[in-house]
Amino acid sequence: MSEPARGAVAQPWSGRRIHLVGVGGAGMSAYARAAHALGASVTGSDANDGPYLEALRTDGVLDAHVGHAATNLPDGEGLELYYSSAVAPENPERAGARERGIPEWPRARLLGELSGLRRTIAVAGTHGKTTTAAMTVHALRGAGLEPGWLIGATIGGGLPNGHWSDGDWLVVEADESDRSLLELQAELALLTNVELDHHTSFGSLAELRQVFRSFLEGAATAVVWDRPELLALREGAVVAYDAREVVLVPGGSRFRWREHDVHLSVPGVHNALDATGALELVRLTGAEEGRAVAALAGFGGAGRRFQRIGESAGGALVYDDYAHHPSEVAATLQGASTLDHRRLVAVFQPHLYSRTKALAGELGRALAVADVVAVLDVYPARERAADFPGVSGLLVAEAVADAAGGRPVYWLPDRDSARSVLAGVLREGDVCVVMGAGDSDRLAAGLADG
Repeated sequence: MSEPARGAVAQPWSGRRIHLVGVGGAGMSAYARAAHALGASVTGSDANDGPYLEALRTDGVLDAHVGHAATNLPDGEGLELYYSSAVAPENPERAGARERGIPEWPRARLLGELSGLRRTIAVAGTHGKTTTAAMTVHALRGAGLEPGWLIGATIGGGLPNGHWSDGDWLVVEADESDRSLLELQAELALLTNVELDHHTSFGSLAELRQVFRSFLEGAATAVVWDRPELLALREGAVVAYDAREVVLVPGGSRFRWREHDVHLSVPGVHNALDATGALELVRLTGAEEGRAVAALAGFGGAGRRFQRIGESAGGALVYDDYAHHPSEVAATLQGASTLDHRRLVAVFQPHLYSRTKALAGELGRALAVADVVAVLDVYPARERAADFPGVSGLLVAEAVADAAGGRPVYWLPDRDSARSVLAGVLREGDVCVVMGAGDSDRLAAGLADG
């Protein structure tokens, strides 16, 4: 996936040597693109290979190491090491850096530095921030601006997750999970919503709300979903937004925003709400509103956000979605239900033991609206099963069965067996949505391969 064509970009970071540990992640790989465009020599590593690493190789940003080792650190002086929030202090590259006296910093420091180079638009919230940020980029580009962006997914239209330009604006997805959003230097900040999601990072909803309050405090102007509990988090200039007069159509929606008729080709009320927030941000930049609205009509979705993968061998349409919280699952399935379908088949991979333990019941109720549900085992990410005895995807499957009113529910902990079973379940006319923040996209791809 190539970066957009552009003119020469100033390279004030020429001579800097930056090593990124965890560079294969959606966020860190975007920072690698920016640092490379700014002239830095970029190296890095990740525990596993994947699409973001492959894209970095293809686009000539760097050829990262797969696997972590102290020998991955380049020789010479002046090296700076930045690590993702999933990389522990005992990581061999971090340990090697300490032995050599190389400074090591969390990714938030690099993100803060990048945001200080441009007028920054930061999009935060528990749900919808990736799509809202991606829509903002597409709308700005449609209005004739040349923004840069750092977003946790490919943003549709053949565009990567990160791009640096000499345009005035930088659009950033602001992540609360490790509080990195507090390092941003944002001129415009948007808050989509606030729900407790990262249960090991925040002890309470009140603690999370305070983080978002601090985030909004740092921006000159804030755009906030029009809900009293959210508006209360902002003191200062604020634009309240909401989606009005939304009419759902198969695979999309139409609604009014200010004086404009907006048409979307991505389904669900939640996408109309995201588009409204994006348009308010674009309006505040002074870009031409009509051109921004027209650009959103062609927005096909960010990567892994209700992304159509293909058809199963039996003729079912297969979609991949990043939903991993009950509110996201409910919104995704509500949008999927607007498509013509015989049956709606939901396949879900829980993400993190801590989240599964806290939200199994809510996840089960959200999934139970589908005609058929299959649940995989937990994708652990940075957590260990030994620390959460008795917690597995079976908790979610049992919760679905309790709420499904007798509709079929499958417990398919192994991805290979899940592919085999689902291949026999899916038939022509079905819409199958595979959801999760782990590697469930591989199952979606396998089902679409037939």
